[in-house]
Amino acid sequence: MSLMSLEKLQAIIEAALMIANRPLSIAALQQLFNEDERPNSKDLRNILDQLSVRLAHEESGIYLQEVASGFRIQAKAELSPWLSKLFEERAPRYSRAFLETLAIIAYKQPITRAEIEEIRGVTVSTNIMKTLQEREWIRMLGHRDLPGKPAIYGTTKVFLDYFNLKSLTELPSLAEFKALADQEALLNVQLALEESNIQINNSDLIPEERAATLEDSHQEVDSIELEEAEQTIG
Repeated sequence: MSLMSLEKLQAIIEAALMIANRPLSIAALQQLFNEDERPNSKDLRNILDQLSVRLAHEESGIYLQEVASGFRIQAKAELSPWLSKLFEERAPRYSRAFLETLAIIAYKQPITRAEIEEIRGVTVSTNIMKTLQEREWIRMLGHRDLPGKPAIYGTTKVFLDYFNLKSLTELPSLAEFKALADQEALLNVQLALEESNIQINNSDLIPEERAATLEDSHQEVDSIELEEAEQTIG
């Protein structure tokens, strides 16, 4: 532990997580401190664990969430009917086509636009792909080694952060979406998939199997380094 008292370290970390407008990684939290007072990663992890336990046991409206990019303190979902009144703009509601496309990319990545269209049975709107990229939920990973070199797409850490996921291995099966009703976007994806009868082949795999499937599919990536592709999808 650093020369700074444990109580002071805890206060700084909690305050930083409260005011930051993004998740903070262990490395980012360490950079808050001068070198002579900087806690090591193990000490920081212990402090975060203690903070998580404390918030979980208090009648608090907030909790500590770990996502792909780090840690953040956020409001409990059941409080959204009241907290939403703080914002003039309503949360965006996405079309069924938008949510279907996102779900297919999440579960079948890396995937080309033509492959998405084959699963959906209809053309994928250019606006949908553009919006997904503008939101930084998906990115182009490279090109398939096929005639025309079609682009292949995968999800990003921003996507994982938005849905409170640390990695793709935490993607729920489609059946489990119903248990996440407090996350409206996830519920809408489930409803869209049910209505369109889309079959997501990887959705019923246990996390280890799904991770292995994704790893095998990475071998098809062309024009980029394999390491970059793996980092991009979690």
